Amino acid sequence: MATTERAPTAKPKLVRSLRSGQITVPIEFRRELGIGADTMLQARVEDGELRLRPVAMGRTSTADTWFQDLYDDFAPVRQEAIAKGYTEDEINGWIDEAVREVRAERAARAQRD
Repeated sequence: MATTERAPTAKPKLVRSLRSGQITVPIEFRRELGIGADTMLQARVEDGELRLRPVAMGRTSTADTWFQDLYDDFAPVRQEAIAKGYTEDEINGWIDEAVREVRAERAARAQRD
């Protein structure tokens, strides 16, 4: 079966692999390929290149796009923190803590109201 390659529309970008091996897919690429927070990617090495391809795993909700937009808005802040030597685990821990605090505040407010 022959495959046809699409001409790239986003300019090539340099990305840095973190100590854990994680990379950040640039926003332009995510937008072009429709990669969202729930998108699974198939990874393979082909002809000496790492290739990632979005894989449809089921139904996605357009109501959840706000989360991807929020994540994209904070991507530069995350990259700055990584550049300063913070790990993904530290950053994710702070995010989790902030989410817990907001949920606790909302629960307390709901009880008062």
